[in-house]
Amino acid sequence: MRLIKLKAVMDCTGLGRSTVYNYIAENQFPKPVSLGARAVAWVESEVQDWILARIEARDLLKRKAGIA
Repeated sequence: MRLIKLKAVMDCTGLGRSTVYNYIAENQFPKPVSLGARAVAWVESEVQDWILARIEARDLLKRKAGIA
């Protein structure tokens, strides 16, 4: 298991800092793990699973719309 910091989360998702935190507040993104008083990180596999779920949702919409 690997923990990644916000910069790596932003790099792999393409999301900005405020968008990441907005999605967390809306329960639409994995919550970070506290590493101390002022440090958090995300479980890399949870972020990767979130990305894969977004891809699957996109592909499902394409299939429903009849787009190849």
